[in-house]
Amino acid sequence: MEIRNKAEDGVVTVELSGRLDSASAPECEEKLLPLQEGASTFILDLKELEYVSSAGLRVFLLLQKGMVAKQGQMILRHVNESIRDVLDITGFTDILTIED
Repeated sequence: MEIRNKAEDGVVTVELSGRLDSASAPECEEKLLPLQEGASTFILDLKELEYVSSAGLRVFLLLQKGMVAKQGQMILRHVNESIRDVLDITGFTDILTIED
């Protein structure tokens, strides 16, 4: 898993690539949670994310809860079809904001 991020005017954009699974989720969580501290909007760009497991979904949920707690928003962008299917099946499309 590769993580790239940039921050500008309270908007943090994080690009994830590779696989977000039980092996990479702890590192991802460790790197992403602190990035939320100064963010009013937290964008996860998933255009290069190939796979997400339940451990990865847990990271999405933690990030979402963190942003809601501070009255900010989290957005998933460029979600490919296979990851969107996982989000649909698990009901995450009802609780996450997804943009194309």
